[in-house]
Order: sequence, then structure tokens, then C-alpha cells
Amino acid sequence: MRWSDLFDDLEGQAEALGRAELDAEVADRTRAEIGHITLLNRLRSNVGRQVSLRLSGSARVVGTLDRVGADWLLVTTPSEVVVPMAAVCSVADLPLGALSPEAVPVVASRLTMSSALRAISIDRARVTVVLTDGSTVSGTPDRVGSDFVDIAVHHLDEAPRPAAVTMRTTVAYAAITRVTRESAGWD
Repeated sequence: MRWSDLFDDLEGQAEALGRAELDAEVADRTRAEIGHITLLNRLRSNVGRQVSLRLSGSARVVGTLDRVGADWLLVTTPSEVVVPMAAVCSVADLPLGALSPEAVPVVASRLTMSSALRAISIDRARVTVVLTDGSTVSGTPDRVGSDFVDIAVHHLDEAPRPAAVTMRTTVAYAAITRVTRESAGWD
């Protein structure tokens, strides 16, 4: 009986060691896989859900995540707010799931901040742009470059006709915290 107990004990130790090695390997692989997950893909898996974003300059945007582009988010607050990913400092209570990079539609992965601002410009929507220093620029996006947007500054209750435009301000994307759409455009 003593030999049998000894062999049972050895087999138990070997099984425990095998389980420990497997657990360590699974943990290592899990850490490696998590290392490839982007915040964008975690946010993509939460489209249609409520998000709470803390932005640079201590601003907060809370609303429904409607779209995720290559470098921006669209959040309905009930206003539509475009948030550059570069302005996102943190997301409260973000679920752990993520969308696989292979599952991201090609078009969505290519829609940049320029694409989003170009669409707003084409629509002639009135916007308020909040900058990282806390200041704002209100008006209508006029021209959209690869790293800037020209805003025709005017009172938001007036159409951006030449007589109503008081100045044009060029804003670098790097300075934008959020862009809030004030209306659907002009008739």
C-alpha cells in the first residue's frame, strides 16, 4: 500500500505541475493578446451603448456612442459630438470586450477626422469647436485639410453668408477637444 500511495502522490504532483504550467502559458498568451487590443477596437464593440469620456482639459462627454472612425468618435449627447481620439484621456466603465481588427469594416477603418469634418462642411452645419485650452470657435467649417479646418466665424443664428462672416479661423486638429454640431445645416 505504501508504494501505491507514493505513486499516487507523484502522479498528483505531476498533474498539479502540468496544470500550473498550462495556467502560466494561458496567462502569458492572454497578456500578449491583450497587448494587441486598441482602445478604438474596445470602443467599436460598444457602438450603440452609453459611454462616459474624459477629455483633455478635464471636459466630459457622456452619451450614446454612434460611430467609431479611424481616429474619432461620434457621440450623441443629445447633440452630435465628434471627438478626436487624441483628446480622449479615459473612458469610465468600458466593458472588457473588443472588436477584432479583422472584423472592422474597411470603410470605417479609413474614415479619418478629415472625413468627418469634410462631411460636416459639405452639410454646412453650424458647429462649436472646443479647443484644448478651453476656448471655443463657433461657425461653419469652410475648408478641411489633412490636419486643420477653417471655420467661417459667424453668429450661430445667421447663415454663413459673406456679410455675416466676421472672420475665418484655422484650427489644428491637435488642438480640438470636441466638435459639437449645432444644427442640421442651412436651407
